[in-house]
Amino acid sequence: MNASDRTPADLLRSALAADPARPLVTYYDDATAERVELSVATFANWVAKTANLLQDGLSAEPGDRLALLLPAHWQTAVWLIACSSVGVVADLDGDPAAADHVVAGPGRLDDGLACPGERLALSLAPLGRRFPTPPAGYADYAVEVPTQGDRFAPYAPVDPAAPALAVGGSELTGAHIVDRARADAERLGLAGGARLLSALPYDTWEGLSAGLYAPLAAGASVVLCRNLDRLSPQALEKRIESERVTTTLV
Repeated sequence: MNASDRTPADLLRSALAADPARPLVTYYDDATAERVELSVATFANWVAKTANLLQDGLSAEPGDRLALLLPAHWQTAVWLIACSSVGVVADLDGDPAAADHVVAGPGRLDDGLACPGERLALSLAPLGRRFPTPPAGYADYAVEVPTQGDRFAPYAPVDPAAPALAVGGSELTGAHIVDRARADAERLGLAGGARLLSALPYDTWEGLSAGLYAPLAAGASVVLCRNLDRLSPQALEKRIESERVTTTLV
């Protein structure tokens, strides 16, 4: 990655310029047998569409706070970088009543209704399927995002020194995220082409870093696993081998 990168969105732009075809996020859900692999280019396209939805569909502005009521999931990773692209603070498991907007998944939809602003619901179903009927009080992300543009340009420059992420009671700027992600990548021995398997939840910095930011900062990729406890040790070893995993955090 480039030394001049100061936000997570910068990291993604550098990854896209370096090698758009390489894998970035491989997602498993062992409760549904889902496997999704997103190249840098595909991930960046989802981010661009989601950032356009944030900026134009939700009228989000830099400094707005978005409560993310979502688990560790490839779509959550997309939302994190989309927020960074717009300058919106991504508040993991944040208070919806104190947020300008909310994005909620199954099991958190009732909580999200406390948000006075725009609300989006994610089914988190395999293949990004939409809800049969949008939940009351919400727009369906899977309905809204496909029509958004494939390229994104913020209306206002994103300040790397502005708050960008809230998790576990701490708030980080975009520059802090990049610096900590680089330090974590070095500590974990991640380099270009490395594959980190993470089953850590997205409710701490450690989980977010392992599950997205550190691999992105290192030019590596992540194998993000949800409900890994349903997998036998033998099946886990087979996955580590088949996915060419170099580092494991479970």
